Amino acid sequence: MSRVFRDTMPDQHRAFFESQSVLFLGLLDKKGRVWASPVFGEPGFVQSPDARTLSIGAVPVLSDELAFDIAAGGKVGVLGLELHSRRRNRLNGEVVRTGANGFDIAVGQSFGNCPQYIQARVFDRRSGIADAFEVGRLSSLTGEAQALVERADTFFIASRAPELTEDPRNGLDVSHRGGRPGFLGVTGDSILSFPDFKGNRFFNTLGNIEADGRVGLFVPDFETGGAVFATGRAIIDWSPERSGTFAGARRIVDVTLEEILLARNIFPAGGRLLETWPGLEITGTWDEALRKEE
Repeated sequence: MSRVFRDTMPDQHRAFFESQSVLFLGLLDKKGRVWASPVFGEPGFVQSPDARTLSIGAVPVLSDELAFDIAAGGKVGVLGLELHSRRRNRLNGEVVRTGANGFDIAVGQSFGNCPQYIQARVFDRRSGIADAFEVGRLSSLTGEAQALVERADTFFIASRAPELTEDPRNGLDVSHRGGRPGFLGVTGDSILSFPDFKGNRFFNTLGNIEADGRVGLFVPDFETGGAVFATGRAIIDWSPERSGTFAGARRIVDVTLEEILLARNIFPAGGRLLETWPGLEITGTWDEALRKEE
């Protein structure tokens, strides 16, 4: 492996994961489809007993509703994101133990990420998760779900390799994306599009999309505690004419959604925005892009 991708976690990553109250996961369902979902707990619910193991003492949100495959041998992607500091670290690996109250992951790839496009927020974990969350399956991305997506400035995307093997490069991955409210666009009732800006040049997500295309999206509303979960197939539009409508974008990703869930009260409310990522005001929105085409 390169120096960027390690097969063990450095001590600072282990301490970082252990300090978090939420992780974002890339998971499969029983049909092999990809989903992105958070897992919550009080700080300390994540432990790293050694440099090759991450133990999560909770089950991911919507585990029952979406029948996530977190049995031993299942692949998983993990993102730790500290919103107020814009610090994030990732790992991809394999479940080696599972139980009623959590699971252990053996590290396949461990790596850090830069803070680009992260909106700094105060995440008030003390507010807790609402007692009575609601979740419904939708036939299309319209109404309340569409409005949530179109005002979002942050979402998470999980992706997978075509074949899942012992090679750590052939697994699951989950990543963060950020932009101006309006950088997520909805076409018709089933296509969600977003610009892809210059990043770390790892191309984990884009490489998986080119090779396989199956992705999962988690779009949270930090103010209301609601979220949209979706799974589908993505393609990359590399044409400069289309990406040129967003300053700094290198390509456009279009996701045809196959299943959509709208959840209420599932994400702790009170995510107060401190600062947007510098420079986002010039990047554009889908409304602005459509006006340029008129």
